[in-house]
Amino acid sequence: MKQFLSDDFLLQTETAKRLYHEYASGMPIIDYHNHLPPEDIAGNRQFEHMSAMWLQGDHYKWRAMRANGVAEEYITGNADHVTRFRHWAATVPYTMRNPLYHWTHMELLNPFGVKQQLNPDTADAIYEHCNAQLPQWTAPALLEHFKVEALCTTDDPADSLEHHKALQQQNFPIKVLPTFRPDRSVAVEDAAAFNSYMDKLGAAANADIYSYQALLDALRSRHDYFHAAGGRLSDHGISTFYAVNFKQGKLDDIFAKLRAGKNVSPEEAQQFRSATLHTICEWNHEKGWTQQFHVGAIRNNNSRLVGLLGADAGVDSIGDWQVAEGMSAFLDGLDKQDKLARTIVYNLNPAYNEVFATMVGNFQDGSIPGKMQFGSGWWFLDQKDGMEKQMNALSNMGLLSRFVGMLTDSRSFLSYSRHEYFRRILCNLIGNDVENGELPADIKWLGKMVQDICYYNAKAYFKF
Repeated sequence: MKQFLSDDFLLQTETAKRLYHEYASGMPIIDYHNHLPPEDIAGNRQFEHMSAMWLQGDHYKWRAMRANGVAEEYITGNADHVTRFRHWAATVPYTMRNPLYHWTHMELLNPFGVKQQLNPDTADAIYEHCNAQLPQWTAPALLEHFKVEALCTTDDPADSLEHHKALQQQNFPIKVLPTFRPDRSVAVEDAAAFNSYMDKLGAAANADIYSYQALLDALRSRHDYFHAAGGRLSDHGISTFYAVNFKQGKLDDIFAKLRAGKNVSPEEAQQFRSATLHTICEWNHEKGWTQQFHVGAIRNNNSRLVGLLGADAGVDSIGDWQVAEGMSAFLDGLDKQDKLARTIVYNLNPAYNEVFATMVGNFQDGSIPGKMQFGSGWWFLDQKDGMEKQMNALSNMGLLSRFVGMLTDSRSFLSYSRHEYFRRILCNLIGNDVENGELPADIKWLGKMVQDICYYNAKAYFKF
């Protein structure tokens, strides 16, 4: 019987062990998509206690605690930080076979050196042990510890980017770059919320957004602003791809209707989203950016908790919209104009893995290796089974060797253990093929392939 969380954790063969220990484990990290607060980095945040570092804003843990019968008071309510931690510790033994069990103990082991399993009996001792180390584990110190070379935060077009600029002025050794996330500019389901956002965006762009063209001008101004601040990526959270015909006159009418406080029809909403997203992607191509599409989440399902906590309450799940035809039309619309930028698409519904893997292959153009990327297992799929399925689909339909690898997509500075998790799973996948005689035992070439996927492909692809 193998020991839990040993040095060879998840590595089932001798080849997998060699690939991980000799090639993967020491590679730097390029985290090209996350939700880390840049103010924590610029402000050299020292976390008050482990509950603040570990439980605050972590939807994965919230969902597990709710499923384990923990009252909301001890999850997002007013309970004290020690009690919160104890409730999480009491939940952890029940997370066995959920990736949270692995992530929890990997994050306790590295950087805190905790080798015990977290449970009610060990909770207080582990809490005190970790809290004693927090002064040394500031937000920047954690990034340096995990060998993060560059990271891209997720930022609204109206954001000032003041913290990114502060880091540049500090000559911070790690590149912390903004990512343009214009989702609220196409969130037209609620006219009142849309108008409130138009006022915010207009203030940031120093513009009166009185027409659809004025909206595009304001977004273009902020796109330029992000570029000047070092931004080289956009990111878009969409249920499915928008690709319906639109006309300028109709867009003007839809925008006027929204600004008058009237809700638009589903057909009008799709026209608005299609036109706006297409235009932003044209700017991405002009500037040489990479665009990312996170596709397939159905959000805010529990209206009671959303009413209590607001958005990001941890009540999102996998959606099941049809995606192939819309994705084809959207990408083709940009490609035939020669305005298709480097693109990464992330799939949340595993039933569509092969759809995504084959669709990106349609639009490779030979300009750079892996221009079109089927992104890593995302959100509910960034666990062992989900990562393996994504990499197997990519291997079967495309080139795994040109994959740009893992990202954290997290709000926690401890989540960099997920890069180690991914690297172990990758090495085990390849190692098993070698041991089964399905790949040659060319360790030098396979080691290069592993290092490319872990680091070098992303370094060449993004050119930060």
